[in-house]
Amino acid sequence: MTLKLTFHGAAGCVTGFCALLETDRARLLIDCGMFQGSKTLKALNYGDFPFGAGSIDAVLLTHAHIDHSGLLPKLMKAGFQGPIHATTATRELCEIMLADSASIQESEVRHLNHRNQRRGRAEVKPIYTVRDAARCLDQFSKVKLGEPVAVAPGVTAIYWEAGHILGSASIEVQVESEGGVETLLFSGDLGPGGREYAPDPQGPEGVDYLILESTYGDRERIDLGSEARRTLLAKELNEAHAAGGPLLIPAFAVERSQELLADLLTLMEEQRAPPADIFLDSPLAIEATEIFRRRGWNRATGSNPFEHLSNSGRLKFLREAGESDRLETLSGWHVILAASGMCDAGRVRKHLKRLLWRRQATVLLSGYQAVGTLGRILQEGAERVSIQGEDIQVHARIRSLEVYSGHADAPRLVAWAKQRAPRTGVFLAHGEPASLEGLKSRLATAGLPVDRIQIPTMDEGFVLSRAGATPRGRGARRIAPDAAARADWHNARAQLLMELNQRLEAAPDDKAREQLITQLAAALSGPPAAAAKPAPALTVENG
Repeated sequence: MTLKLTFHGAAGCVTGFCALLETDRARLLIDCGMFQGSKTLKALNYGDFPFGAGSIDAVLLTHAHIDHSGLLPKLMKAGFQGPIHATTATRELCEIMLADSASIQESEVRHLNHRNQRRGRAEVKPIYTVRDAARCLDQFSKVKLGEPVAVAPGVTAIYWEAGHILGSASIEVQVESEGGVETLLFSGDLGPGGREYAPDPQGPEGVDYLILESTYGDRERIDLGSEARRTLLAKELNEAHAAGGPLLIPAFAVERSQELLADLLTLMEEQRAPPADIFLDSPLAIEATEIFRRRGWNRATGSNPFEHLSNSGRLKFLREAGESDRLETLSGWHVILAASGMCDAGRVRKHLKRLLWRRQATVLLSGYQAVGTLGRILQEGAERVSIQGEDIQVHARIRSLEVYSGHADAPRLVAWAKQRAPRTGVFLAHGEPASLEGLKSRLATAGLPVDRIQIPTMDEGFVLSRAGATPRGRGARRIAPDAAARADWHNARAQLLMELNQRLEAAPDDKAREQLITQLAAALSGPPAAAAKPAPALTVENG
């Protein structure tokens, strides 16, 4: 039997995980995620799949986050007719998250088409619609943790607690062959463990191949319990209050928002932070909060920490856009949680445009910020940013609090991997280059043979055997090897335009400005450095 594994996403970058596992009798996808980050990377969402969607027998879904589930409706539209195996909680979260993803696409494409009409450009279409997202749910097949499921001829899957978000799982895949059973374990995203909001990640021992996420593969975070974490949050709240303005928290709608809300209310009730109205400005986060209230029971602690979220008079749910717009009239101390967590979509951009230039305001980043995103640009100390075409000075306090990350850090990833005792090989995915190389080095130091640790590139495939993994090349290259993990020309253009505006404003008089423009025009009139490739058919503009 020939066993093949190809990485079609989250290879050299953090988002878009999608792995194709092929046997002599079946073709399976593990996740089918959407790319996030730079516009170059997001353009992959609009192109054709590098495999025949109709040839896929089943999808094994680790969890509901859009960078793991976000292209499932597109897969269905392209011809996939098989089952999507997922936990009950993952299916419930996908119901709201895929609908939200489709709604955002429809809205952004609608605005883009208005601009394209004025520019004389052709209209474009969203990747999929709200109707497509709803139809895709019919293909979900619910699985229970720990129970073997026959997912294809000769292939059995077992889902293990991953401790990342509600319903998340690592997936053990057992493939029958003449020589016995080959076992692969896809980690999905692993939680940090030790949280009151989620169980610790688990998994089988003695697998043949381990496919391991590497988001924080080069970083160690402070190992904090719930009380210490709330103490750090209280410090940020008190300092934001002292600054004299509101606190804006760009937060991922699922898990992060619910954890923050629970801690914010606890701190205010215990008078460890100044009381405030807390506005949850994300329809998706509001719907997710209701699911967490129903299904947030933690077996490890014997409690549901989200039960009280709807009982506080301080918590205000903003479902309609008009309610969100009215926050512009507020001044002084209040707290806003708005999606998206990387500041690249949703209502948070409106609040950033309104607050970033105010010295009294505070923006608290609470999760991972991918390369090329507005959140990463702010985190790295930008003094000016461009949001939806507007050049905005950054005077607000920009703060980061990584203790709320839902990902295991490097020592926990290494400890979890060692417990799995992979016999044949390890593949590192879902990380930027520094994280991937950092984790590879740590795993080698921990005793895993360095020659058995692979870092696949985008669309790279391998033939798997008991002797090891043999690279088998890739198809047509969809993206430059280093493009997935760096800022792209869109980011560079925005930076150039902001610098040009600054130079023009700082010029002593109109004559100096005219000279600068003349020099720039002369430079642009020369021959291009190289012929550019045609742009993708559709790239939804964020700015």
